Amino acid sequence: MTVLIRDLRPDDPSDAEAVVRVCRAALPFMITTTEGVAFALASAHPAKAHRILVAETADGLVIGTAQVGIVHDSPEPGQSYVNPYVDPAHHGLGAGSGLLRAAEEHLAARGAEATYAWVLDEPAHRAFAERRGYRPGRSAHFLRLDLAAASLPPLPETLPAGVELRTGADFAADPRPLFEADAETTADEPGDVQTEFDDYEDWIAHTWNNPSLDKELTTVVLVDGAVAAFTAAQTDGATRYGSAMTGTLRAFRGRGLAKLAKTVSLHRARAAGYTEAFTGNDAGNEPMLAVNNGFGYEICATETRYVKRLETA
Repeated sequence: MTVLIRDLRPDDPSDAEAVVRVCRAALPFMITTTEGVAFALASAHPAKAHRILVAETADGLVIGTAQVGIVHDSPEPGQSYVNPYVDPAHHGLGAGSGLLRAAEEHLAARGAEATYAWVLDEPAHRAFAERRGYRPGRSAHFLRLDLAAASLPPLPETLPAGVELRTGADFAADPRPLFEADAETTADEPGDVQTEFDDYEDWIAHTWNNPSLDKELTTVVLVDGAVAAFTAAQTDGATRYGSAMTGTLRAFRGRGLAKLAKTVSLHRARAAGYTEAFTGNDAGNEPMLAVNNGFGYEICATETRYVKRLETA
């Protein structure tokens, strides 16, 4: 069967809907929405050279997609990413190979020296990547919580002296303190590719303005008026809630503040009608895994980040 690889058509809503359908079938543990797909393309920094590719059959059915671009905020130049997804019902038709080939050509032409791809930790997926020259690195887990039935830790009756709770929406007039908190905690996350958050306007464009970010459920802990910990919440506007990032600033670690933020956010999410909660953790991030295990999250899938060296154009 002939499979065509092309760019997503941003003016065609059915294209974004098809990408969401494929992503949910291939990786149902992510929060994916049509608004989020369109936003990711429209808000990408020019230096990212971001593209959303689709694999389409001769009769017009989208069966695969890939998000491709340069890690422009890494202090190490030449880093890039490609994350291909193929509808499991259409494996074996060449969609994955075609998406990777087009992505690698795009990245090499823009000077990328290495590209990273998340690969499900299953034999067929690993073999597919390794046949194409990719080699494994760090692993990460997807975790799921049945939010409707979970026995969440109780909300605290009182807070320690100097501790306050806020929502992301409370920072609408000035989100910079959240940007600074995100930058510090992200810098300390384990990972294969180091990134540096130093562009506030870009953060506003692609993080703060992301339509999937639920600012009311995003929960921030203040200590003596300063941001100390937070959990950023993403939702699909229906039943699914995801923890996009949970972190504590270095000066406030070891006090249970991340757990407090997440406890409050999960209670608010359940009260708002969300029934499933998802999160992700680097396999070596034992402190955060312990926090999530305490809430009742269970590992539902594991990915390994593979890397391939590219020949630049």
